Amino acid sequence: MLRLIFSLSALAAGLACSGAFAAPSVDGPQGVRPAERGALMLAQEGNIDIYHDARGNRVLVDADSGKVIAIQPPGSRLDRRALRRQMRTQELGRAPAEDGDRYYLDNPEDMARFRRRQLEENGRVIPSPADQYDPNSDDNSVDAYPPAPNNDEGYATTYPEEPKSNAIKRQPLSEASIDPEQPGQGEVLQTNPETSLPPNTGGKASVDPSLSLGVRQDVAALQVLLDRGGASPGVIDGRFGSNVDKALAAYNEINGTNLKSTDAVGIQAALAQSGGEPFASYTITPEDVAGPYVASIPEDYSQKAKLDCMCYTSVTEALAERFHMDETYLKSINKGVDFNRPGTMIKVANFGKLVSTPVTRIVADKTKKEVYAYDGSGKLVAAYPATIGSADTPSPTGIHAVSRIALDPNYTYNPNINFKQGQNDKILTVPPGPNGPVGSVWIALDKPTYGIHGTPDPSKIGKTESHGCVRLTNWDARELAKLVSPGVTVEFVGGPAIAEVGGTSTDEFTQQ
Repeated sequence: MLRLIFSLSALAAGLACSGAFAAPSVDGPQGVRPAERGALMLAQEGNIDIYHDARGNRVLVDADSGKVIAIQPPGSRLDRRALRRQMRTQELGRAPAEDGDRYYLDNPEDMARFRRRQLEENGRVIPSPADQYDPNSDDNSVDAYPPAPNNDEGYATTYPEEPKSNAIKRQPLSEASIDPEQPGQGEVLQTNPETSLPPNTGGKASVDPSLSLGVRQDVAALQVLLDRGGASPGVIDGRFGSNVDKALAAYNEINGTNLKSTDAVGIQAALAQSGGEPFASYTITPEDVAGPYVASIPEDYSQKAKLDCMCYTSVTEALAERFHMDETYLKSINKGVDFNRPGTMIKVANFGKLVSTPVTRIVADKTKKEVYAYDGSGKLVAAYPATIGSADTPSPTGIHAVSRIALDPNYTYNPNINFKQGQNDKILTVPPGPNGPVGSVWIALDKPTYGIHGTPDPSKIGKTESHGCVRLTNWDARELAKLVSPGVTVEFVGGPAIAEVGGTSTDEFTQQ
């Protein structure tokens, strides 16, 4: 009873201040009437008395103390931020600073408001999440939120834009190829506009011959080192193979080392001591371009005999042989270069100096397909990969001797002694040249029709068969020719012997 009397007294004081009459509400949240739209909500565990005066104001009275907490005009919006500002005003005794742009990281509602504001600034209209149900207000209805824009059919048409894709576009992979080792080497210094045009293939697919699989620059560097050390790998082409393995074994014997193909540090150190970088720059001269050259080398011996010379067919072929390189590999490390233009700088193998120690004994190993050259003390001074005979036309056996040496010889085709080619039944003389049947060198042996000579196909050395003679690359044959003299012994070891199958060599030579 005393509590009721105290509450009525406080209510009378409130009405006197406002000059209005109000109807009391029932205590607790169960009896609180729905608040007017936009009214301020105060949550204090339901210990609130809410009145409405004659002017439509909403009067909030503390049920415990009877103190008027707030008077809300009609139409005021339910806003927790307004309530926080009002409570802050009571705490400070003054109006707080405008905090519409302030967000507190530890306040989930501030963070939600911050995210909604960001979305609105980005043009993405997303309704605010519905607040907890407030029995004192009808602001939880859909009318409390701005409507989403609609199209003519009544469906929302404002959607977030699809984010722009930053995915990396994958380019088709090219075949593995060799790039120039140093800037400026192998690049075009003077270009021909026509060289940039794609070749006319007649509608057929073609592969750039400079592109090759399995080619490695470090292998090419090893091949250069072996060549410098007197152990020829044949053509320098950047490929591992039997010729490289044989050359490495010979290199270690010649130089007294134990170098391995996997010892990159040791290879680099040996290169530095023997002449520096494995590749160097070379400028094409007018003489290089001038030739002489022939358009092609015919297969038929009667057609070969009609040519003025068995010359090179291109500048690239000539330069490849000069620098002990495979022609395709030379092109691959000098992409886009116009080899027919004097003054163009290209990248070439820096194979160093040739062997100069005189040779007194030669061993031709038919099983290993290798030629070994020894000096007077029996020390190995040079080794060369070789093609030595075949099963049908094997090379000689035993010990023989060098009888004569000829550089740039012509070649005599005699079907009565040698093989018969096609319908050619007459003796023919093929002019000299690096593309002749015996290349640019002939080292004759004391056994008739047999000798050590060059080849027009250096890339096939050690991989094909010969007509019974010992076939080397042109540059290896020329080097050996300068090291030997008539009377030097040539010993054939391993493999089948000519005495076992009979026959004679089909490599015949006649010097001009």
